[in-house]
Amino acid sequence: MSLAGAVKASALVSWKSTGSLQNTIASCIKRTGKALHSGEFTTVKISPEVAGKGRYFEFRSTLIPASINYVQESALCTTLRKDGLAVRTVEHLLSALEAMGVDNCKILIEGLDNDDQSIEVPIFDGSSKEWVDAIEQVGLKTASDLNGNDREKMAPFINAPIHVCKGDSFVAAFPSSDVRITYGIDFPQVPAIGCQWFSTSLMDRSFYSKEISSSRTFCVYEEVQRMKDAGLIKGGSAENAIICSASRGWLNGELRFPDEPCRHKILDIIGDLSLLASSGNQGFPLAHIVAYKAGHSLHASFARELMKRRAP
Repeated sequence: MSLAGAVKASALVSWKSTGSLQNTIASCIKRTGKALHSGEFTTVKISPEVAGKGRYFEFRSTLIPASINYVQESALCTTLRKDGLAVRTVEHLLSALEAMGVDNCKILIEGLDNDDQSIEVPIFDGSSKEWVDAIEQVGLKTASDLNGNDREKMAPFINAPIHVCKGDSFVAAFPSSDVRITYGIDFPQVPAIGCQWFSTSLMDRSFYSKEISSSRTFCVYEEVQRMKDAGLIKGGSAENAIICSASRGWLNGELRFPDEPCRHKILDIIGDLSLLASSGNQGFPLAHIVAYKAGHSLHASFARELMKRRAP
């Protein structure tokens, strides 16, 4: 086999047109809120950006692309790091931007302490609804490049099955002409959660806004103290998470959906796989994504595997 043939054969992920142009937000978005893990208040300002720039954070004058190349392993959230500076818990914001079609934008994030080396995106109610509502309020516009030209929006397309696994947890992608997502979770020690599956073959902006964005992050009550002892969830409360006890069930009101925990995992994986995006193109693959008992770390491993298999 020739070198060209070998490259083509190994490219299980190629680029395909979405049939759309790259977008940005029509005007700025600014929100302030408490961070889940640090407990500190931070402010995020999202500004329109030109086509081809993609999505990136600005923290202490350092630009950090929202790319899998900058993901650092961290507990219970997705963290981007560059030049010693880190932006944590980016997944809900990136999920909203990806799903709602904000392909290019600058995300300026600031805290009260200008000497901090890390900062965290606000958690709000534990879902991405705050961001979706803000995007819907300002609207989108077609992004133009520096020469005033529109740019076609491309997406990674899966040509053959790909998977990563750890124990009995896995994330897999199968060829599909549209975005489809199937996600399963299993908490046998917490009967109120138990085993849940959620699958959808409709993942447009309207579906995400109505059926996914309001699904909140969840935790098991009996694990809360362990997480606090590890220095996590300092800003966690019943206002920004749904809490389930192994013996007493859900502790803070009714769920928004019977399968809200499973829907939130779909919210998370959209945010984590958005990190495949570059140059204003779509990050989430045109594929049927199937995941079971996965988390941010396995999502990132899967994104890296797709990146390795991607055609130039």
